[in-house]
This record gives sequence, C-alpha cells and structure tokens, in this order.
Amino acid sequence: MTPGRDGGPARILAVRCPDWPDEPADAAGAAGAAEPAARVFDQVVAAVEDFCPQVEVLRPGLCALAVRGAARYFGGEEALARKIAEAVTRRGFGCRTGIADGLFAACLAARSGGRNVVPPGRTREFLAPCPVHVLGSPDLAAQLARLGIRTLGNFAALPAQDVASRFGAEGAAAQRVARGLEARPLAVGPPRAGLSVADEFDPPAVQAEPVVFAAKGLAERMLAGLAARGLSCVRVRVEVTGEDGTQGARLWRHDGLLSALAVAQRVRWQLDGWRSGHEGTAARPGEDTEPRGVTLLRLVPDQVVPDEGRQLGLWGDDLVSDRVERAAVRLQAMLGHEAVTHPMLAGGRGPAEQVVHVPFGDVRVPRLPADRPWPGRILLPAPATVYPDPVPARVSDASGAPVTVTGRGAVSGPPAALALGDGPRLEVTAWAGPWPVSERWWDERNATRRARFQLVTGDETAWLAAVERGRWQIEARYD
Repeated sequence: MTPGRDGGPARILAVRCPDWPDEPADAAGAAGAAEPAARVFDQVVAAVEDFCPQVEVLRPGLCALAVRGAARYFGGEEALARKIAEAVTRRGFGCRTGIADGLFAACLAARSGGRNVVPPGRTREFLAPCPVHVLGSPDLAAQLARLGIRTLGNFAALPAQDVASRFGAEGAAAQRVARGLEARPLAVGPPRAGLSVADEFDPPAVQAEPVVFAAKGLAERMLAGLAARGLSCVRVRVEVTGEDGTQGARLWRHDGLLSALAVAQRVRWQLDGWRSGHEGTAARPGEDTEPRGVTLLRLVPDQVVPDEGRQLGLWGDDLVSDRVERAAVRLQAMLGHEAVTHPMLAGGRGPAEQVVHVPFGDVRVPRLPADRPWPGRILLPAPATVYPDPVPARVSDASGAPVTVTGRGAVSGPPAALALGDGPRLEVTAWAGPWPVSERWWDERNATRRARFQLVTGDETAWLAAVERGRWQIEARYD
C-alpha cells in the first residue's frame, strides 16, 4: 500500500472471511487433506477486484486494498465496505471488513465483526487497548509482558530509541505498528525493473511441485539482488503464464519481510487459484478442470523497504533453519507437497487431538485452538508416543474383575493388572485418575463419554489408558 498524501499510512480496507479455511470435521482430516482454500478464495478476490483492480492477498481468507480512489467512486468508505461485503456474501462466503490507517489496524478492525471503520487519525487510539500479542510475535509479547507492558498503548508510549536498543529492528517495527504507522517506511522510488526474476518451463510444468521448487530459487535470487542494494521486499507480484497463453498475476504481501519460503508458499496458493480457471473467473466448487501447464513464472518485487538487517541466532539457529527449509522444499518437489509435514500444537482433551501434522511451509489455523482451557484434559507432562490406532487392553482389579467407572466418575476398584491385546498381564504398581470427559453430548451420533487413567506397570512403563462403555484402550505411552 502506498502512503497517504501527508506521508502517513494510507487508508486500507481489509476483507476477512472469518470461517477460512473450512476445516474438515476432525483434526486428522485437517492435517492430511489437500488444501482447497486458495482455489476457492480466488472467488472472493475476484469479487473484490470488481471494485478495485489492485488487491493484495495476505493469505487465503484475507485480502486488502487502498480505499481512496474506490471510496470516492462508490460513495464513501462505509458504502464501499458494504458493497464489497454484499458481493462476497452473494458468492456464499462470510465476510467482515475493516477500514483504518494502515494495513495492520485495518486487519485488526476486520476481526471484530461486521463492518468496522476507524476514523482517519484515530488509529493509534483504536489500537491502544489491544493486548501486545496481537502483534504476532510471541517472543516479543512474552518479553513485554514480563516488563509489565501489556497493551499496545503502553508499548507505543515508550521512547523509540530505547525500544530499538532493547528489542532491535523487530521491536522498532512493532512499535511503529502500535503507533498506527507502517512497520517500515517505504523505500524512495519504485523498484528497478532489473530486480525481477523469471524462469521458463520446457516442457510446460503440469504439476505444482516443480514450479514451487523453482519459485524458491527465484525468490532467493530476487532477495539477494535486493539485499545487494540494501533493500528488502514486503510485497511481491507473481506472474504466471500457461501453455495456452493465459496469464495470471497477483499481489502478495507478508506480515513481515518476505522470505524465499514465504514467496514459494504464495506461488503455490496462486497456482491453486489460477488452475481453477482464468484469473478473475470464479470456478464452481468441486468442478473438474483440466490441469494447465506453466510455461513462465515471474517474480517482481512490487514494494520494497530499506533493509535494516536481522539478528542471527547465537548458536547459528538461522543457518540450521535455512538448511531444513531447503531440504524440505526439495523433498516436496520429489514426493509431493503433502509428503513432508511438521507438527503443530492444537487443542483438545485427548493426546491425539493436541498435535496435527501440516504440510511444510503451509500456514493453517487448527480447528481446535490450543489456548482454550479444555477441562478434563490430561495433566502434563504429555505422553511421548501417541498411537494412531489405540491398542485394545484389559484392566482388572486385585480379584481379576474388570475395572469400571460410573457416570459420576466412581471407580469399581483400584487397577491391579494391565494386559495389552492378547499379551500377558502386567502388574500395575501406580495409577492416577480418572479424568472423566463427556464430549458432544448434544449430538447423539457423535457423543462420547470416557475416563482416562495414567498407569505404571511393573516393567516401569507408564501408559495413558481410557475406558469407554466398558472397553479399555491404550492411547499413548510415556517414554
């Protein structure tokens, strides 16, 4: 986004689809199913482009545009926000909009629901009561909280020189955001045309993996060229040309500075939308379309900022992370995007729900947030080995009778022996529980009621066991 006439942040309209992405019904499906979000979100972007041709996509589910010209044409900011929300809703998606000075405040305003317009010049006042964790940097938020700085207003009031000295370039950029400014002042003048990079594919690349793999190499070349001139990229234009001559282009922005992996991820998102139909043409959900080969990929650094450097990890952690990224992207090019995953913490009461596996490089929001109380959740420490399929077991008391748990959580007798499947009986030397859980009681078909126990057997192995409707299972093992 370009600055306003007075040099301050421009007026920005953020469009957010609150239910994005549409997660599957279970956490395992959220981790393993292919991500259709980018392809479907192309319909939302096409609807917004009817009002302004220059739309920035931050991620599937969130895009933004400068409102000055469009608001003048459509009768004001509130009228523009209303018309865009109606257009997106007609396509079958929920929509929230926010208008404020600067991209960060506009996105934050769009979270609050409905159409939220922050008057010009009032952005700092709007941001002041917000907690510091909305800045999106958990480490910085934790440090500020330990210092007693809990709101953006408190953070903005600190002397800028002291913030830069204590927290470095990242902290200085975060404080500018807290003051209602852009995180980094834009570089003077547009980027030079020679900084764009391109790659041709002969024969045309039908699968996305080779294009994404090439995009990471192109992004590294582009960012190296910018770094040699003391610049960094915050917005990139991705141009794709197909073997049938069709072309597609998107502006992509990142919350921070764009890395090579972040650029490659955005190329994948754009390919998902571009393959579903011509750019700006909505594809019907579930429609089977022939894959189109890619003949040319071009990356153009559309918006750059002065490169203020970055603080490397004391023990070289950044270098290790870069090697991991390179290896993961190379494996994805050979095996497929879904074949290389990384764990992500999620919510839930059972151990299998608390970690989901996400394709490397993807940004997803877990269906079950990890920061909720989750009453009935097992106590820490968490088990190290979680069985994908729980192991049937038998738990008996000293008389050999099966141990049962009533609806009120009363145990029929102390567990004395455990047998896994058809294995031998193991003496239970210690136990804790039960932790009864009743979930989805309002849904007769999917309702569950179980009680969990921690059991230690004579071979000094600790187990997480659960009993449901009189049947025992081993869900996990403590290693």
